[in-house]
Amino acid sequence: MSSPTSDVTVPPAGHLPVPSRALPNGLAAFLVFFASGAVLVLETAALRLVGPYVGVTLQVTSSVIGIALAAIAYGAWSGGWLADRRDPRTLIAPALVLAGIATAVTLPVVRYAGEVLRGGAASAILLLVALAVFVPAMLLAAVTPLVVKLQLADLRRTGQVVGRLSSIGTLGAVTATLVTGFVLVAALPSTVILLGLAVSLGVSGIALGVWLRRQDRTELPGPARAKAALAVLGLVGAGLTTVAPTPCDIETAYHCARVTSDPNRDTGRTLLLNSAQHSYVDLADPTHLEYAYTKWIGAVADVAAPAGRRLDALHLGGGGFTVPRYLTATRPGTDNVVFEIDGGLVELGERKLGVRQGPDLRAVVGDARMLVAGEGTDSRDLVVGDAFGHLVVPWHLATREMAAEIRRVTRPGGVYVQNVIDYPPLRFVRSELATVAAEFGHLALIAPPAALAGEGGANFLIVASDAPLPLPAIQARLTRADPTAALLAGAALDDFVGEALVLTDDYAPVDQLLATA
Repeated sequence: MSSPTSDVTVPPAGHLPVPSRALPNGLAAFLVFFASGAVLVLETAALRLVGPYVGVTLQVTSSVIGIALAAIAYGAWSGGWLADRRDPRTLIAPALVLAGIATAVTLPVVRYAGEVLRGGAASAILLLVALAVFVPAMLLAAVTPLVVKLQLADLRRTGQVVGRLSSIGTLGAVTATLVTGFVLVAALPSTVILLGLAVSLGVSGIALGVWLRRQDRTELPGPARAKAALAVLGLVGAGLTTVAPTPCDIETAYHCARVTSDPNRDTGRTLLLNSAQHSYVDLADPTHLEYAYTKWIGAVADVAAPAGRRLDALHLGGGGFTVPRYLTATRPGTDNVVFEIDGGLVELGERKLGVRQGPDLRAVVGDARMLVAGEGTDSRDLVVGDAFGHLVVPWHLATREMAAEIRRVTRPGGVYVQNVIDYPPLRFVRSELATVAAEFGHLALIAPPAALAGEGGANFLIVASDAPLPLPAIQARLTRADPTAALLAGAALDDFVGEALVLTDDYAPVDQLLATA
């Protein structure tokens, strides 16, 4: 009896059946490039979206990167798993549409949840970042393995196909990172960026679905009710975005910024950056110093030279321009040069905080570390360090190399004051004191007594010079300005600093030193 025959054609060894429905190479490359790039746009914009609620610190940045990578891993795994069980042609378009809807819904979800999860707790940071990134990034990461599965035809060319599409995906991510960082963030609010991304994903998914339908002469996958539900969900997400609470008056390249009026002082204005109080100004009285640390700076400036004598002052960080306005009012003719990295804050200050540039005040937009290198040696009587990223001094402004540059710029007998924020166990302020002391011969510290005792976080003002400081005069002026502040110097300051780490460009773990034990 003869063996039964089969009419199934067996492919030659080393080959898979050629998928008659593989995507055109150009379309496949576009989908991988676009989906991979969209993940990086989402990741960059998410950092700005969560910043107003949990800050922009190393922990927040690490959380965004970590959650995005986890989403990519789960998305790639699930996309590959589905590709082996379902026809990828029926899944790619829905993945893009769902990613678009998830991106649109992200905005209201984060803004409502952010009001509840405000603060720097690790659990709040991780949860808010996950709400902002995980679902849309996972859906987008699933696109690449679905496309790869469609394009595989010859086992001898598997490496070539996978390698080519992987490289295209990486190029998409790199391109999106550069375009978002250099162009989109500088030109558009994060709301516009994310809504634009959501619309682009949705339109691309729908267009791909229509094209596949025409090619395959079949209906788009999924029942009509599911399609209608998705459409409604997308519209609801976009609608909620328009009414969701926003913490910003404007979004600059670096901050979510808002100016509020003081209900107890008609001309008082508070500048909030990422929802943290940053500066206070009195539009009618530039000599009014509201916050304790500005009173301390004013007290030191008042005795840095004979009363009324003009100063050449350099300010590292502008914010609300409180101290430059104070110096102009108390020492007419003072030359205030302000290095402010965020040009949007300069414009906001001119619009809402009474900042007027002229002979006595010049704002230079740029990174203070780069700009101070261009300052002349022995050119400044007073240098004020008041630059922050959220509540943290940027690490490259806190190193011995930066202190050396400031000492070079400061005239003999001139004064450098630096505002820092720290919390128990006060590791950062001790290290910063040790760092500044490595370059300046004379040091003092102004702070609340309770903070010095480790009973809570606060502002600390480091005062440094290459000449003996006028401590009695500072103490007398400080007593009038803020009787609750303590002045620490000499042996007491040495005991406070102890064996603290000197920060350098090679090793400056500022965020870790600030972390509470």
